[in-house]
Amino acid sequence: MIRKGVTESFGAAISGLSAADLTDTVVRRSKRMVLDTLGVGLLGTTTPVFNTALQYSKRYRALENSRVWGRPGLSLPPQYASFVNGIAVHSMDFDDTWHPATHPSGTVLAPLLALAEALPRKPSGLELLLAFNVGVEVQGRLMRFSEEARNIPKRYVAWQPDFSFDFIRSENPLCQFRFHPPSVAGVMGSAAASAKLLGLSPGQCVAALGIAASSAGAPMANAATQTKPLHVGNAARRGLEAAQLALLGLQGNRGILDMESGFGVFYPDYAPVPLGSSGSAPYGWVLEEQDVAVKRFPAHLGMHWVADAAASVRAAILSGNPDADLGQARRVVLRVPESRYINCPFPATEHQARHSFQFNACSALLDGLVTVESFSSRQMERKALKDLLLAVRLENPADNRSSFDSMYCEVTVETANGESHTARCSTFYGHWRKPLTQEDLTKKFTANASAVLPLEAAEGIVSIVDNIEKMADVSQLGSLLQMSNAEV
Repeated sequence: MIRKGVTESFGAAISGLSAADLTDTVVRRSKRMVLDTLGVGLLGTTTPVFNTALQYSKRYRALENSRVWGRPGLSLPPQYASFVNGIAVHSMDFDDTWHPATHPSGTVLAPLLALAEALPRKPSGLELLLAFNVGVEVQGRLMRFSEEARNIPKRYVAWQPDFSFDFIRSENPLCQFRFHPPSVAGVMGSAAASAKLLGLSPGQCVAALGIAASSAGAPMANAATQTKPLHVGNAARRGLEAAQLALLGLQGNRGILDMESGFGVFYPDYAPVPLGSSGSAPYGWVLEEQDVAVKRFPAHLGMHWVADAAASVRAAILSGNPDADLGQARRVVLRVPESRYINCPFPATEHQARHSFQFNACSALLDGLVTVESFSSRQMERKALKDLLLAVRLENPADNRSSFDSMYCEVTVETANGESHTARCSTFYGHWRKPLTQEDLTKKFTANASAVLPLEAAEGIVSIVDNIEKMADVSQLGSLLQMSNAEV
């Protein structure tokens, strides 16, 4: 079945949107997204999954190269720089999350910075910011073609005692979500952003979307494994390649967004809507109406509700008994939405721990907060943590919808002396309803970036991003992303 005109409307909008269409809110929010994404990406260059992907990508060298973040002097062809930098952004599940659920920034910023360095004429900061917002906008519009995408799927995977994955059937058609969203919408956003920075015509933008769609989709069975970050890296890379191929004249299906056999294959309730272009009235950006969530610690977004609730219970218990040993709790009850792939009672790896209600609740109960260090082997192997995990039970209240916009997490702890304490979190700090202050977002970036770069470079990146729309040449950003201590 074909609904004519949707793909063409996207091509026209991608090509036609201009800097004049950006609103103050969109500029402010997207600059926060850029800064946060660079920080988590730099920290992500310290992870094993990034280093594995980098070793693979270093086999491919070319005359046209782009910088690898956090690796002084190392450059790769733009598509591979986009690939490894995109992996870095998602390697710790520390990147921003949107609603409907996806990780919008990494799939767009990584290819744009790689492409900007390879272009003969270096783009301005405003051109980069416009292309970034075009890529984010396309993702937001595509995710709204499906009501299913608004919820946390219950069907993903079930956790087994041997830590293997298995698929669960569901009678609810809204729970048949099989694909990791950044691999679906992200590659289209990457193609749109890259097409915008390359200055493609409306027809070429349509072609880029058609080409990119053939690289979309990654199964959720790889959640909580080292392969999950590759979903963002692949989306970043393949979208960039789609735009470059479209520039050379390659064609895809010109109705890819109109067809149920096109982009509609990813959603059983697919209902595409044409995308309006700029005009006399301000363009209505999705980011204007829907901010992103910025995480305070590197784990699946659902973990932030349960960690905040657990930290509140801990504070209540210690206020009455400062010497209480939370590790000796008799019982811990977590009332959370039903979502099988983040129900992981005994995580064996850091990636499993980042997707475990139980682990994050127990970490917050023992320590008062969850941090980057919480997922280290030293912290994960603590006897107190393992003992406390044995006391945890999950409940799925009927009123607790599996939606990042309406869910809650409630934690009840029965202490060793028989007392019971309960706390509920309906909106954690960092959620789009309760965004981080600019000061706290900058602190997060600086902590992440300074784990890889000199503090001087981190502070320079903050200054550039804060004034990016005024920069004539954005290449200074790439230099700071590779600064070594020897250069200070």
